[in-house]
Amino acid sequence: MIASVKGSTGKITWQSPSNIALIKYWGKKGFQLPANPSLSMTLSKAATITSVNFRPGETGKFSFDFLFEGKENPAFSGKLKVFFETVQHELQFLSNYHLSIESSNTFPHSAGIASSASSMSALALCLCAVERMIANENTVADDVFFRKASHIARIGSGSAARSIYGGFVSWGETSLIPESSDLTASPLAFPVHEVFHELRDSILIVSKGEKKVSSSAGHNLMNGHFYAQSRYKHAAYNLGLLLKALESGNTERFIAIVENEAMTLHALMMASNPGYILLEANTLKIIEKTRQFRQDTAIPMCFTLDAGPNVHLLYPGFVKDKVKSFISNELKPFCQNSQVIDDQLGNGPEILK
Repeated sequence: MIASVKGSTGKITWQSPSNIALIKYWGKKGFQLPANPSLSMTLSKAATITSVNFRPGETGKFSFDFLFEGKENPAFSGKLKVFFETVQHELQFLSNYHLSIESSNTFPHSAGIASSASSMSALALCLCAVERMIANENTVADDVFFRKASHIARIGSGSAARSIYGGFVSWGETSLIPESSDLTASPLAFPVHEVFHELRDSILIVSKGEKKVSSSAGHNLMNGHFYAQSRYKHAAYNLGLLLKALESGNTERFIAIVENEAMTLHALMMASNPGYILLEANTLKIIEKTRQFRQDTAIPMCFTLDAGPNVHLLYPGFVKDKVKSFISNELKPFCQNSQVIDDQLGNGPEILK
């Protein structure tokens, strides 16, 4: 283990990436459980680095302080307080410890990349590592450790459960994936086709502004949604098709399913009660130009969307030069400050010195 510890005092640091869902999870059941299974692509460069210094505190009383990029963040500290209250029974050492948490992102603040997945997964990995260090266990890198970290991360942010693993990751119980679970995420158990080994993600920043409706509020609006049950069946159907495409290398099917999932996500938002729109005019222009470029060139590139206006362009590594030229020449004018973040399929979190 790469960490410093003396008695019951020490420090641990993890770097954990964000992810982009290909099959979207939208809607919850129970407490932080997905109403449908999802599948994501773990990113490589867009990550959160979190360090936790721990020391014994007042007996029977947990306390913490938190800094984001060297500054206090009262809003996120409030969310962490609720999170710790929720997980304290699962991480029992917390009741007698004080934690000093420092966090930073490798991607620009307000860059349009959802940071809850990377931040909560990095914190969960640190907490599970601290638990083992206090218990004098010699390793943190085993299956049991990562399953617990995924479970703890899920409580903080559903999509964070998937960021515990690299590659393509599923979350949500389904007969299509052996040993899948609503409680934890898991990496795909089969090798994907080589065409997807170096999958790229160019993130086009249409807007850095705060969303009009948060993801949490959007999930809640799926309760009683007229199309909810149909959506959950649709997601399971799309998941089956996408798994086959990943295994066989069928890029046409991959493109069709990924784009359908992106548009369905935003259609659900528009059809909510009340309905709302997170797409912007430039989002639609990028989508139109992307589809036309694919039709004209036969380059296997597609788009996907998170719960916001920014566009993720996915494409194999062997066409990266042509796609980047297309982005520079045709799409950057539709991005705020011409901002594009280049990322790719990643190997997952890592422990740091």
